[in-house]
Amino acid sequence: MSNRPIYLDNHATTPVDERVLTAMLPYFTEHFGNPSSINHVYGWETEAAVKKSREILATAINATPEEIIFTSGATEANNLAIKGVAEAYFQKGQHIITVATEHSAVLDPCKYLQTLGFEITILPVQKDGLIDLNQLEKAFRSDTILVSVMAANNEIGVLQPLAEIGEMCRGRGVIFHSDAAQAIGKIPLDVQAMQIDLMSLTAHKVYGPKGIGALYVRRRNPRVQLAPQQHGGGHERGMRSGTLYTPQIVGFGKAVEVAVQVQATENQHLTQLRQRLWEQLSVLEGIYLNGHPTQRLAGNLNISVEGVDGAALMLGLQPIMAVSSGSACSSTTTAPSHVLTALGHSEQLAYASVRFGIGRFNTAEEIERVGQHVISTIQSLRKQKLIV
Repeated sequence: MSNRPIYLDNHATTPVDERVLTAMLPYFTEHFGNPSSINHVYGWETEAAVKKSREILATAINATPEEIIFTSGATEANNLAIKGVAEAYFQKGQHIITVATEHSAVLDPCKYLQTLGFEITILPVQKDGLIDLNQLEKAFRSDTILVSVMAANNEIGVLQPLAEIGEMCRGRGVIFHSDAAQAIGKIPLDVQAMQIDLMSLTAHKVYGPKGIGALYVRRRNPRVQLAPQQHGGGHERGMRSGTLYTPQIVGFGKAVEVAVQVQATENQHLTQLRQRLWEQLSVLEGIYLNGHPTQRLAGNLNISVEGVDGAALMLGLQPIMAVSSGSACSSTTTAPSHVLTALGHSEQLAYASVRFGIGRFNTAEEIERVGQHVISTIQSLRKQKLIV
């Protein structure tokens, strides 16, 4: 048995799958050409590899390869989508709608746009983390140009009703963007059926490499215009200049290819592990499940615990497991999770929360061990009355 903690932080990042690494390696040393070098075989080889990955990603979301714009990750994709639409459609309107539980990579660009004169409506969520579609309907205005709602929440795993939101946006001529960083490869995504116009993706949440992502940009019915946020060279249809990182792109494509192939069986496995962990923990009083009980990512379990100090709880869990109390992208802040406070939790409950991100390589034996240790830790802290 390894002395390292059991890794249960797969919403923060995932290990690179061996199949992904194998696909990537030749493009560091053997096939190292620049995909934009069109005059020799080195460029042709990498151009073909990039094209293949584009096709894989496009197929996974029912798009066309030309609609896939590679970025450095979902954060850049979100910024390109939100700021790009704001700049391109400035004369049409200056109103954007988003949700209180969005990732900071969506909320922060929106806050920035407020300094430029845009009006941002931030919708609340219900206690289960889902938005109220009636509230969304009332939020639309004649000058609304963009709605941004994430597919799967990075903390509580809640799956928003994308198809219904897409229909509402399309009927009003409003662009619909979805941050699908946590969703790609894990749930079925169809930008046509869901009427999504912009979708942000990343590789490292789905057993691919860090530092590579993509933005789907609809080309027709309707064609979406974006103002580029990075200039120089005209790469990626002029929307995102910069030499393409072929090994990362190859890894992204392979990761999504594998994920789509195993999606059904993997989700069944993760759901069983999640349900078993919840069965163990829910026997204790004062344990709350955060987010919708079933409309969530298969591998996500987020709980809040009454009667314990959040910092002491995380410290007690650390020797056995690697888990998170919130988003890894905002781990430098001491404020309680904005997602959990949006559910109506007190600061104590928000602090005393644990996000279990169960992944492809976790086992039933690990889950049993984790459940037992979490229970004993909570019981011990409650006896010591270590509460905020």
